[in-house]
Amino acid sequence: MKTLLVISQVYAPDPAAVGQHMADLAEEMARRGWRVVVYTSARGYDDPSVIYPRRELCRGVDIRRLPLSSFGKRSIAIRLLAQTCFMLQAVVRGLFTRGLAAVLVSTSPPFAGPGGSMISCLRRVPLTWWVMDLNPDQMIAAGKITPDSLSARVFNWMNRLTLRRASAVIALDRFMKDRLVAKLPVAEKIHVIPPWSPDDDMTADPVRVSEFRERHGLSGRFVIMYSGNHAIQHPLATLLAAAKALETDTRIMFVFIGGGAGKREVDSRIEAGASNILSLPYQTLAMLPHSLAAADLHVVSMGDDMVGIIHPCKIYGALAAGRPILFFGPSRSHVGEILSGADVGWSVGHGDIQGAVDAIRAAATLDSEAIATLGKRAKALGDGDYARRPLLAGCGDILSG
Repeated sequence: MKTLLVISQVYAPDPAAVGQHMADLAEEMARRGWRVVVYTSARGYDDPSVIYPRRELCRGVDIRRLPLSSFGKRSIAIRLLAQTCFMLQAVVRGLFTRGLAAVLVSTSPPFAGPGGSMISCLRRVPLTWWVMDLNPDQMIAAGKITPDSLSARVFNWMNRLTLRRASAVIALDRFMKDRLVAKLPVAEKIHVIPPWSPDDDMTADPVRVSEFRERHGLSGRFVIMYSGNHAIQHPLATLLAAAKALETDTRIMFVFIGGGAGKREVDSRIEAGASNILSLPYQTLAMLPHSLAAADLHVVSMGDDMVGIIHPCKIYGALAAGRPILFFGPSRSHVGEILSGADVGWSVGHGDIQGAVDAIRAAATLDSEAIATLGKRAKALGDGDYARRPLLAGCGDILSG
């Protein structure tokens, strides 16, 4: 039996989107008859106090979790230390994986590519690089390093090495592909496949949706929801400013679900006395369809400098849930193009607080039939161009060769 080796610092049930998508593809390959071995962290990525089983067989996938692979996200140095420890362990084990026929790595950690390339080269098997985000581009855009710094040059060298070695590269959108081709002209091996919603069936139970809304004091309110990673790459300042401007409008409630560095800004607003903001932790996968459906309007945000560097995959959960979108970010982006090509919501630039207020008021004043029509269009888009099964099958076909 052919063995696929998957190396990813995060993996389900960790709530990080990268880990969820890696699990989907690993399980797809197991269904195709492959022996799939996953090396991942034994502790939670955001919260290292969460401890997962060291080894388990889940849906045909042999998951092996490594110690000393996650120390939290207190600083870049701490994260780099954990990433280095993880990759050293994963590479050593990967080199001795029996029956190895293919290797799959993502960009978690960012230097998984060189580790996968080493295994691929020494074991003479194909490597697939699934690019979920791009560094050093991300760090440069965030102002943490300069383009000519040593760390930037090292990261770009690692990117070129991986692009050269990989048999196939999966990019999440055409803008990301353009950035990769600019690093090394290998367009012929890059496949553009967007990610997908968290489950095949995102149908929500109306009873559980009602219970969720009632439990959190949302009954009778127009709920604007941001659900997912509150990373600095997904700025929320304009949304929070709009929430402050609308605080006297008791019809409207802003709900923030998830974690990440940006969640501190949300929680500080609540501590300062904001009465129209609710902060909740990540929801379980079983609860996710119902929590997403509890929103009337979903927020997606991407920094202006992040086009082709990150990909806000939370839009697919919102589409699958059949809810309209409020997008904060540049129109020339993957999400911007979705909204310009389909009438499924509103797009607002960062810093345009009045534009955000106007869009929220426009959404909140629509009657139920108009909101339902927007939701149906969103659902049709999620079930069509961004349906989970064909996109997942496309990734599986690439891995199968």
